[in-house]
Amino acid sequence: MGIVKKNSILLVDFTNEQRRKGLGLREALLEACPVRLRPILMTSAATIAGAVPEALAKGAGSELMVPMAVTIIGGVFLSTLLTLFVVPCFYELMNTIEKSRHDAELREALTELGELRPEPAAVAH
Repeated sequence: MGIVKKNSILLVDFTNEQRRKGLGLREALLEACPVRLRPILMTSAATIAGAVPEALAKGAGSELMVPMAVTIIGGVFLSTLLTLFVVPCFYELMNTIEKSRHDAELREALTELGELRPEPAAVAH
């Protein structure tokens, strides 16, 4: 769980840093994902490699170690895929929702100040 959280934070933080430099949402994601790919894969590969000897163990106590090691390997592998594919998609989705909410609040505030005319109500046909 800690590795997944760290990897996701690295990806989101680097994307935010790119956006502060003036890149748009999509451009920031396209810049951040390839740059953070190597550290994410290296961390995950090291964790998986560390669990392989336990997963292949034969001997006393291996009946307890092997299932745990296999679970670690599968969990890190799956969570790495989720970090690389789901986190950027979710980031973009949440940004879109946040932006539309911000635009609505801004429109409402400007309307209250009288600097923006209210949008006409839709006419039913």
